[in-house]
Amino acid sequence: MSESPVPHEPPIYRRIADELRARIAAGELRDGDKLPGENALMSEYGIARATARQALSVLINEGLAVPKRGSGVYVRLFKPIRRHGSRRLSREQWGQGRSIWDADTRGRPFTVDEVEIVREPASFEAGSVLDTRDVWVRRRRYSVDARPVQLATSYFPADLVEGSAITLNDTGPGGVYARLGDLGVGPAHFTEEVRARMPTPREAHLLDLPGGTPVIVVLRTAYTARGIPVELNEMVLDAAAYVLQYDFDA
Repeated sequence: MSESPVPHEPPIYRRIADELRARIAAGELRDGDKLPGENALMSEYGIARATARQALSVLINEGLAVPKRGSGVYVRLFKPIRRHGSRRLSREQWGQGRSIWDADTRGRPFTVDEVEIVREPASFEAGSVLDTRDVWVRRRRYSVDARPVQLATSYFPADLVEGSAITLNDTGPGGVYARLGDLGVGPAHFTEEVRARMPTPREAHLLDLPGGTPVIVVLRTAYTARGIPVELNEMVLDAAAYVLQYDFDA
């Protein structure tokens, strides 16, 4: 295959990436399989090493492949998590003692690690939203099918939740929203803001993201029936691992 560009055709490295992507989509290359390396692509297509590297980089940047130092580039497939915005936060979910993550994973194994729970002065944003000077903060990393998919940081007015299970590792059945309910300030309304950006180096490390993979940032505020904000939660999601679903009437 010649490296000389043909009018109206994509560059050779993109055509090679398209062929590899098609093999992945067809199941010929499966999750964990090693992709043809630079030398193999150079031999098969008669291209320079830089071109072979570009072809593999396309799949890495799309989140379909991940490089392993000294080993090669491997297929990285993952069944997306369907995050149903309203269903997962319904009172029927946490009010019955179920984790909102049960609605997301639907039986797939998930774990929570990298947990940090501290009381600290509120940041400008958290203090403004929650109208407080001090907050209890819960920082967590969530993994599904043994793959890190989300970082979450929740802020609560310190005086409101002091001494409750919200300040403990194990918040009990139904999680923090059930515990807020026990305190008489259960959430009745939520707002979410969603945006995309590139990850910070720390986020890329904790989520084990290939280079070029963006993240989805969801900023959620929980309010009581009286409109009092009781939680601010910033979630950083691996964009390649999620489908966000929102249902609403016309």
